[in-house]
Parts: sequence; C-alpha cells; structure tokens
Amino acid sequence: MTTRILHFVMIALVTACSSSEPTLRYAVPNVDAGARIGVSVSTVEVRAITLPSYASDEEIFTETAEGALVSNPDLLWADEPSRAMSLNLSRTLSEITRARVAGEPWPFEERPNAQIDVRVEEMVAGNTGEFRLSGQYFVTSPSGEGREHSHRFEITTPYSTEGGAQSIALARATAVRDLAREIANEGL
Repeated sequence: MTTRILHFVMIALVTACSSSEPTLRYAVPNVDAGARIGVSVSTVEVRAITLPSYASDEEIFTETAEGALVSNPDLLWADEPSRAMSLNLSRTLSEITRARVAGEPWPFEERPNAQIDVRVEEMVAGNTGEFRLSGQYFVTSPSGEGREHSHRFEITTPYSTEGGAQSIALARATAVRDLAREIANEGL
C-alpha cells in the first residue's frame, strides 16, 4: 500500500514539473563599440566586476513604482552577471583601443601596464524606463610605473519597459559599452 501511494506521489510530481512553463534565459547582445579611442597603455587587465548582491544574482531584477527591487524566477540572465559584464568590458575596451586587453587571471607572461577594477553600487532597470549603472572604477599600475587613480561613474541608458528582459539586456550592454568608453577616455 505504501509503495503504491509513493508511486502516485512521484507521478504527480513528475506531471507537475513537466507541465510548468520553461525558465527563460536572456543573453546580453553585442552592441557597436563606436570609434577608436587613443590610450597611453598597451596592455590592460580587467578584474572581475564587483556587483551588489541583487545584481549578481542570475534573476533579472526590476524596480517597482515604490522603489522596491523585484525579480521573476522564470527570467534569468544567460550567464553569471559579474563574469559576463567583465568579459563584455574587456571585449569593448579591446575593440575601441589598440591595447591588448584580457580579463583576470592575466593570461600573458608580461604583466599588464594597467589594471581596471570596477565596483558597481547600483545596477537597476528603473520603473521610468532608465537602466542605471553607477559606482567607481580604479586604474592601477602593477609595475608601479603608471599613474593610479579612481573615478566615479553614473550611466543612464533608456530601455522600453514594455520590451521586457530583452530590452533590459540591450540596455545593460549599452551601459557597459558606455562605461568602457568612459574608462578609455578618462582612465587610460
């Protein structure tokens, strides 16, 4: 009797799981990097971007009219956000500068001329249709020969609130591109 009940419970669980909606994962698209920017270094290491806890989660968060951050467990980023943003920043810096750019760990024998450390304080798809990315970045010189400094950044990118997660993903890509351009112009 117990085996038969257990059998029915297992069938019910399998049926419930198979009839649920699939979890959707959203990749961040590549956006045009724009015109080249001259920099004073030839090699750059991008350290892993530090994100607030809600932004480092795989669930996509949005802001409510009351200012609360909410997520939908069925709408997920396709890649871990810190990793994906670090790779995106590295690729964009490589495209817009003539520098050899790579993420950590540094894959080359010779140390990089500069290291970039980005610490994000806010990464929010706002309820008004603005994606906000703000924080601080640091440019250091592992060899001690270059100048070291820090800059605050506040980037706002419009997105369609009706466009859903795809619109948020495009806004995130655009914001990271804009951050790369700011770093190249002011930090390198």
